[in-house]
Amino acid sequence: MQRSDELSGMAELAAADGQDAELEAELAADAAALRRDLERLELQSLLGGEWDKRNAIVEINAGAGGTESCDWVEMLLRMYMRWAQEQGFEAEIADEVAGDVAGMKSVTFEVRGAYAYGYLQSERGVHRLVRISPFDANKRRHTSFSSVDVIPETDETDQIVINPDELRVDTFRSSGAGGQHVNKTDSAVRICHIPTGIVVSCQNERSQHKNRTMALKVLQARLLEKQRSEDQAKVNELRGEQQAIEWGNQIRSYVFQPYTLVKDHRTGCEVGDVMAVMDGRLDALIHAYLQWKGRKE
Repeated sequence: MQRSDELSGMAELAAADGQDAELEAELAADAAALRRDLERLELQSLLGGEWDKRNAIVEINAGAGGTESCDWVEMLLRMYMRWAQEQGFEAEIADEVAGDVAGMKSVTFEVRGAYAYGYLQSERGVHRLVRISPFDANKRRHTSFSSVDVIPETDETDQIVINPDELRVDTFRSSGAGGQHVNKTDSAVRICHIPTGIVVSCQNERSQHKNRTMALKVLQARLLEKQRSEDQAKVNELRGEQQAIEWGNQIRSYVFQPYTLVKDHRTGCEVGDVMAVMDGRLDALIHAYLQWKGRKE
């Protein structure tokens, strides 16, 4: 309220003093900053869930569409990385599996910051891409799919105890990014939790110790999610129904041709500037989802 009053007072002074291009530009910038802060506060008012304040672990997997879907995974990763940067969050890739021709078959990354999970829960589901394929010599339009899964990171208050005897730990040579050192040593770590069959891996750190620490963090988060999912009501709240990564199950469509449009099929929210969305401007879509979710609860 104080910032709004100050801005209003400056605007009145500017009007009284006549035209001042420099002052007008400053007022416009201040007004835009205030609007962004108010929008963020409004978003946070919709985040009252038990885990909303936590960091998020995000996994993207290619679905139907072959090379196209692997490229789509990489495009979505870039979109979320841009969004995290714009929000002031830290994002770190834990594991990635390269596609056979281009892109990635899968990627897991962590987003750290207040309400990261609360915001990113809106992204859980199947994402559909429609575009002229850069991999098609005949320039035909292709449809491809990738799934996004989002889980909250565990913290010290969670009662998740992992028995080391129930883990199978394998080390292997990294095939991901990281330079020559990563690729010449068995620094990558894959951990299987034998009782549940949950498998996680991490290969993007330079040391085996760091990769093991990150893999255990992801495993703890997945075990916590499994523990919650034993209550079906919690499953519906946290994940929704698990669906095949194919036509008819998408939560959102991104159309590049013959027109440009991003449409969220749950909320009906539409954004005409698809390139802005791909550059990480997701606030309108996230806000619409949180409002929709709030009306359902």
